[in-house]
Amino acid sequence: MGIVKISDPLHESLRLASQALSRSINAQAEHWMRIGMLAELHPQLSHSEICQLLIRAEQEGGLDLARVAGWARPAPAKGARS
Repeated sequence: MGIVKISDPLHESLRLASQALSRSINAQAEHWMRIGMLAELHPQLSHSEICQLLIRAEQEGGLDLARVAGWARPAPAKGARS
């Protein structure tokens, strides 16, 4: 975990959105970052499709951004030799 410095106007936007959506400021910032990252990685997806991707990922045990981004190598198949 680290500290991210943002502008005062963006922080105010986060504060307002977090209150409106019943999230903490940190949770709202993380949500926006996750949506933004996925939008950049998958520009062909609409916001609705990104939300569906997030829901499917949660059903499968949580979002693994490295896997979604293609940064992680697939896990070896069971019984496969390395």
